[in-house]
Amino acid sequence: MPELPEVETTKASLDPLLGQQVVNIKVFQPKLRWMMPDNLDSLINHTLDSVERRAKYLILNFLPAVAQNNSTVSANLVEPRQLLVHLGMSGSLQQHSNDTDKRKHDHLVIVFNDADGTKSQLHYYDPRRFGSVLWYEDYGHKLLDHLGPEPLSKDFTADYLYSLIQRIDLPSQDSNGILSDNTKKNKRQKPIIRAIKSVIMEQEVVVGVGNIYATESLYLSGIHPATPANQLSYDQIVFLVNHIKDILKKAIELGGSTLRDFTVASGQTGYFQQTLNVYGRKGENCLQCSTTLENIKLTGRASVYCPSCQPVK
Repeated sequence: MPELPEVETTKASLDPLLGQQVVNIKVFQPKLRWMMPDNLDSLINHTLDSVERRAKYLILNFLPAVAQNNSTVSANLVEPRQLLVHLGMSGSLQQHSNDTDKRKHDHLVIVFNDADGTKSQLHYYDPRRFGSVLWYEDYGHKLLDHLGPEPLSKDFTADYLYSLIQRIDLPSQDSNGILSDNTKKNKRQKPIIRAIKSVIMEQEVVVGVGNIYATESLYLSGIHPATPANQLSYDQIVFLVNHIKDILKKAIELGGSTLRDFTVASGQTGYFQQTLNVYGRKGENCLQCSTTLENIKLTGRASVYCPSCQPVK
């Protein structure tokens, strides 16, 4: 499944299409996780202005374009539009030359025209069809409003995660930088006792920390994946949050993890999988202590760990 680094890499790979005009839309299979809108052709005569990412969703922002006769298309006739794209389990956005033939699992092709009149195609490719292509205005609030903070943002901190798990308000600083001891327990909610790995993979807690990156972050933090979240000390949470951020940054720099058939718009694949310490290495030796790596299942997901480096406490 494409996770946050793969989606962020896909976002960056779409940069060559910015400013290009949509001249044709071809829908071959509208039945994805949800049906594609039947009016996607309204994107024709729009230019791709920008691409954003929220969690594992891509938001493609299109603005009214300039018509071929150099007169501006009336904004009353051609409104700005936003596509909300999710890659699902096996989806990808891939850029091809205009003479590229449709492949079996190409469900949508957007044809762009650059300033020199050269056409190119953006294919939405998804063998398992668990992804989605929707209008943001119809689904954006429903799918995004409940999500937690971005893991690489200033909002995802050790204070945030620790207080969320323990259901407490931590001491805060006043305008002079002086700490006020206002630590209070939320009497209405009990501390979170679920396995820490399950907690950091919950989208309402923090977005985009999928199985690969949760597994690797816990290993580097020396935390057993099944540890009840409320048993972790503040210092352990600090280590974990820092490793989550570092792992995701590294994965983005390396283009994500290509574990199956994930590619980005340029056709390139990621290389982060070549640096994995424990994920997918059940039965192999730990790179740090040579102990045989073991695997447990948490919420139906494989969780490989080192019994020595990540002991049960």
